[in-house]
Amino acid sequence: MIAKTAKIHASAIIEKGAIIKENAFIGPFCYIGANVKVGEGTILRSHVVINGHTNIGKNNYIYQFSSIGEANQDLKYSNEPMRVEIGDNNQIRESVTIHRGTLKGGGITKIGSNSLFMINVHIAHDCIIGNNCIFANNVILGGHVTVDNFVVIGGLTAIHQWCTIGTHVMIGGCSGIVKDIPPYILAQGNHATPFGINSKGLRKRGFSNESLYAIYTAYKLLYRSGKKLNEVKPKIKDLAEKFNEIQPFYNFFDRSTRGVIR
Repeated sequence: MIAKTAKIHASAIIEKGAIIKENAFIGPFCYIGANVKVGEGTILRSHVVINGHTNIGKNNYIYQFSSIGEANQDLKYSNEPMRVEIGDNNQIRESVTIHRGTLKGGGITKIGSNSLFMINVHIAHDCIIGNNCIFANNVILGGHVTVDNFVVIGGLTAIHQWCTIGTHVMIGGCSGIVKDIPPYILAQGNHATPFGINSKGLRKRGFSNESLYAIYTAYKLLYRSGKKLNEVKPKIKDLAEKFNEIQPFYNFFDRSTRGVIR
């Protein structure tokens, strides 16, 4: 179904069954598969391929040569009808690749809203990306990576499969991430290590001085006390009971499966 107000270039190919919503724009030489839904106001510049069971929300801007919803690179994948879901108001720049999920990973690769994915970003199967993120040029995510809200990742950074990146994390460029990164942390290097808290980013997002002090206190307990994780967790739990901002930091320990960077 193609809405009457959608604009489709004559050279675009749209398979029967695809849904193109109101005021969407499908530019020259794009390909839209039969199980794809393109939301209201979303723009595909040109030479964009969207395949598989893919649902793209409203007002996304997708640049040329991007590939979304294509078969993943997991050798166990047997063309099962796995999905990609993308929210609203994202900018997906040139040559970005976003692969569909796998049976083992829950069947879905999911991206939130209001994020920027710069040139040549790769998001592998079963990744879950939150809202308001920025991935710089050539960021690469292995399969099953989880990235929470308000995460900034510098260019040429690679994240190992199954890693979890907490909210408000900032990762410097050319980093290799092989373990989980708790919320609010600055990290950089190969392999990445912590370099304090993302105070500049947190201030921009309205965190108070009191909240920043509590977050830094939790950071010092984890990274500067010289104690093991099990020794500092009770103290971080006490902080979390006083400051709501510390709760995601404390909860992250239960979410971590690869161990946190130290």
